[in-house]
Amino acid sequence: MNDEPAAPHVPSGSSGGHGEGRSVRRGRDTARDVAAAVCAVQALSLVGFVVFYLVELVQGAGDDPTRVVMSALLILVFAVGIGALARGWWRGANWPNTPTIVWDLLLLPVAWSLFQAGRALVALLVGGVAVVGIVAAVRADTSEEPLRPE
Repeated sequence: MNDEPAAPHVPSGSSGGHGEGRSVRRGRDTARDVAAAVCAVQALSLVGFVVFYLVELVQGAGDDPTRVVMSALLILVFAVGIGALARGWWRGANWPNTPTIVWDLLLLPVAWSLFQAGRALVALLVGGVAVVGIVAAVRADTSEEPLRPE
């Protein structure tokens, strides 16, 4: 498996002074980097929830251990998926665009429900991160065309 990002031919000396030997993506696309960071934060947050569920299970706080374990596993599946999106963004792939937008759109009703439940701060955090993720994914350069010197 080739883990190198798809990168067009870039003349030497155009790496922006970031050091020799680093692979060059299509150039620095801030929107891609923001989308990757948002996905990484979301994945880590979900892993945090998995840990929380398991700690609650060990402490005996859950009333149904099977439901707690299954919920933790489901959340872990989503964490791995969102982590794969972050990795794809970092590596310069085009495929994370649509799944990122869909995931973040699904978070908007969650934010609204949290707001209606009186959790305004959490709702603003979830909704704000989702909107940033959507905007970054929409603005990210996902064209297949290689860079051309201007």
